[in-house]
Amino acid sequence: MAKGPQKLDMLKFVDMDQTYPEKREPTLRTEDFQEIADRYAPQKAAEQAARCSQCGVPYCSTHCPLHNHIPDWLRLTAEGRVREAYEMSNLTSTMPEICGRICPQDRLCEGNCVIEFSGHGAVTIGAVEKYITDTAWEEGWVEPLVPGKSRGQSVGVIGAGPAGLTAAEYLRVAGYDVHVYDRHDRAGGLLTYGIPGFKLEKEVIMRRVQRLKDGGIFFHENFEVGDDASLEDLRGKHDAILIATGVYKARAIKMPGVGAPGVEEALDFLIASNRKSFGDDVPDFDNGRFDAKGKNVVVIGGGDTAMDCVRTSVRQGAKSVKCLYRRDRANMPGSQNEVKNAEEEGVEFVWLSAPRAVEGTEQATAVKATKMRLGAPDASGRRMPEPEPDSEFTIEADLVIKALGFDAEDLPNMFDCPDLSVTRWGTLRVDHKSMMTNLDGVFAAGDIVRGASLVVWGIRDGRDVTEHMHRYLREKAVAEKVAA
Repeated sequence: MAKGPQKLDMLKFVDMDQTYPEKREPTLRTEDFQEIADRYAPQKAAEQAARCSQCGVPYCSTHCPLHNHIPDWLRLTAEGRVREAYEMSNLTSTMPEICGRICPQDRLCEGNCVIEFSGHGAVTIGAVEKYITDTAWEEGWVEPLVPGKSRGQSVGVIGAGPAGLTAAEYLRVAGYDVHVYDRHDRAGGLLTYGIPGFKLEKEVIMRRVQRLKDGGIFFHENFEVGDDASLEDLRGKHDAILIATGVYKARAIKMPGVGAPGVEEALDFLIASNRKSFGDDVPDFDNGRFDAKGKNVVVIGGGDTAMDCVRTSVRQGAKSVKCLYRRDRANMPGSQNEVKNAEEEGVEFVWLSAPRAVEGTEQATAVKATKMRLGAPDASGRRMPEPEPDSEFTIEADLVIKALGFDAEDLPNMFDCPDLSVTRWGTLRVDHKSMMTNLDGVFAAGDIVRGASLVVWGIRDGRDVTEHMHRYLREKAVAEKVAA
C-alpha cells in the first residue's frame, strides 16, 4: 500500500510550533461544495479526480519535480473534501494554482498517468489542481503568511521569479527578515511579464505577491543590482544572499536582414503585450511596433516562448501567423498541448524549415527560408537538422519574432562583481551540495544555475536552497555568538 502524504523534509529545520499557526480543521460540507460557482466546474473536477486509479506506484508524483501528493488530493477532491485537498497540495508547492495553469502536464504528471498508459486518457491533474486552489482563494482558505520568531538575521533575494519568491516565503516563515530586489516594477519575473494573460491571469500572480508583502517581506522593485547597489553592497547589508535572476539574454540568430525594423525579440514582444494588459502606457505597442494587428507574423523557434508569441499574435488580430521550426513536430521542445491549441486557433506550423534571411530594408517584408531534413544524432541524441539542397522558399512577413530561447546575462559584469564564478554557459557556478556560489554566503537557484527551464523547477530549486541557506545562517549565528 502506498504511504500517506508527508510534509516537506526541507521544513524540518523550522520550529513548527513557532512559525506555523494552528491548522484549522477542514469544515467543508457537501452543500458548500455544491454551492461553489459554476465556472469552477466542481462536478467535472470531482469526476476527473475519481478517475485516478490510486495505483501503488504513483508515477504522476514521481515525475512531478515537487513530488506533489497527487493521488491523495485527487481522492479528497473526488470525495468532495476540497479544502483538505487544497491543504494537501499546499504542503509541497508555494504556487499550486500557477503550476496547475502553466506546467506542461503532458510531459510531467499527466504524461506519466497509468490511465494514459492504458490508452484511456490521463486524469486532467493540472485542471484539478487549478480548481482546488482557486476555490481555496475564493472561500478564504488560503492562510496569510505568518512569519516565524525573529532570528535577528536578514536575507537578500535578487530576483522575484518563482525560485526567488518561493525561497523568500520559506525564509520568512523560518523567522528571517527578507528583502527581495527586482529590476521590474512588479514582482513575478517571467510569470508577470513573460507568460501571456490567457495562460496565467495577472491577478493570480499579484495576489500571491501581495500575500508575501502582507507577511512582512520587503520588495524593492525597479532595483538594478549593479546600478542601485553592487552585489558587494548587498552582501554587506544582509547575512546571506540568494541570486535567482533567471535567464533573460535572448539567443541570437545570424542572417542577413536580422536587424531590420519589424524583427523583434520574443521577450520584448511579450513584455509589451503584458504591460498593455495591466493598463500601462506602452508607446512601442501603441505605435504598432509590438502590435501584431493586421500583420503577417512569422515566429522563429519551437519552444514554449514561441507558442506564447504565436498565440498572443492571434489574439492581437494578426492577419496570419506562422511558426518556423527547423525540426519536425515530434522533436519540438515545446508542449504538444500548446501546439494543438495554436493550430486550433489558426496558427500554421512550417516544420523542418530554417530562416536564411529577412527581406526588406526600411521594414521587414518577408523571410527567406530553406527546407531541412533530420540527419545523424548529435552528442545529446537528437538528430541534427540539415538543409535540403535547392529548397529555398519565401514567407511574407511584416513582423518577425525571434523565439530561440534564453541564455544567462553577464552577471559578474552587471553586478560589478568580477569574482563571481560562472560556467562556460554563463550560468552561475555553485557547489551542488550546498547551492552556494564561490562567494561565501551567496547562494543561487533556478534558471540562473540550471539554464532556461520550467516554472515548477524554479519552485523546486527555491524550496531546496532554503534548507541550505538556513543551515548556513544558523551556523553563522552560532559562530558570531562564540566570537562575541
